[in-house]
Amino acid sequence: MHHDLHTEITIDAPPDTVWQVLSDLDRYADWNPFITSAAGDLAVGKRLTNRLQPPGGKAMTFKPTITEIIPGQSLEWLGRLGIAGVFDGRHRFELTGTPDGGTRMVHSEHFSGVLVPFLRRSLDKQTKQGFEEMNASLKAQAESHARDES
Repeated sequence: MHHDLHTEITIDAPPDTVWQVLSDLDRYADWNPFITSAAGDLAVGKRLTNRLQPPGGKAMTFKPTITEIIPGQSLEWLGRLGIAGVFDGRHRFELTGTPDGGTRMVHSEHFSGVLVPFLRRSLDKQTKQGFEEMNASLKAQAESHARDES
């Protein structure tokens, strides 16, 4: 089974500024209500240690592997619950510049595995809400940084 979550937000800051905030894992606790902590090296093949707090849900720590990183453009990781095929999530952030100097960010995740049908309601509710809360907080943080830089 497969399931996709897709959110988007427009941020009034250039992609490089948004990237600075998104890639500063040490500061996630300062602004991120969904991924409340993150640690590791941002390089393909490296593992992160992320603490996830879904709204209204139980906090959990997971250790995804980075599958793509293009500074200023994209960050993607693959997380698994146990062995491959049980519950896998390919989490992705894509940053695209807008004509007015801002950023359109797509924040998505592709879920697959035998547990997806049983977790779909939670994904559509708590996880998607977590994405949206993270997006709004990232927007506020990046726009604040952009104001400070000008």
